Amino acid sequence: MTDDLPHDRHRPRSLAAVGDDAGGTARDPATGHARPPRREFKARGSFVVRCDGCQLPELNCLCPFRVKASSRVQVWLVTHPLEHHKPTNTGRLIRDVLPTTRVFTWYRTAPDTELLALLADERYAPFVVFPDDQPDYADRVTTIAAVRGARESRIPVLILLDGTWRQARRIFRKSPYLDALPVLPLRTDRLTRYRLRKPASAAHLCTAEVAAELLTQAGEADAAGILNDYFDVFNDSYAASRRDARLVSPTPAMERLKARASTADAMGEAR
Repeated sequence: MTDDLPHDRHRPRSLAAVGDDAGGTARDPATGHARPPRREFKARGSFVVRCDGCQLPELNCLCPFRVKASSRVQVWLVTHPLEHHKPTNTGRLIRDVLPTTRVFTWYRTAPDTELLALLADERYAPFVVFPDDQPDYADRVTTIAAVRGARESRIPVLILLDGTWRQARRIFRKSPYLDALPVLPLRTDRLTRYRLRKPASAAHLCTAEVAAELLTQAGEADAAGILNDYFDVFNDSYAASRRDARLVSPTPAMERLKARASTADAMGEAR
């Protein structure tokens, strides 16, 4: 379930600093105490000049291929704090494509108050996406048909636990506010196309792939198609950048996204 978010034309700040600024994590939310300063990010790629908009190396910027999509099904990400600092995180791709996407940082002892309020809002029908591999919550397991049915009167929400499999299981088990929600397992024969991290199994999809597959099954094929193409462009662009290679010829996914963007611009001008 996961994985993978987000540039400076001068020497870039560390990704840790970006995450602290964006997520307000300079203080521990559980205690209110100041966090110790992070070490400067020194991993491979830390000195690469990245685009301020997409955080990919400028060599293969993703921004020209960003296309917005609409969906009656929303996605909310409950993200492990460490994921915000990983440029290979794919949760941010969902937010780029679906403007209604919400991102909440997970802390075991300090639940996000906005998330709690939204879970209590009767307008939404939330489903926590998680495998049905343990008997103690078998009574909560549901199917994608429930998501499709919820669209008639409410706004279905796919809650994705954004982190490694170990982190996702911890979030699921240590978040009491998720205990009453229906559990939606992903049933698919799709194998991962993600090349930036090595999964334990080819059946372990990254966050963006999970979202795209469930959106397809929920009847949101157009949004899923855009997200799939955007993910493929991200995957190819980042992999090429790791080899210090520029993608010269557009891939089929790039061409489809550029065509969608041109159509959207034309429709906007017509109005």
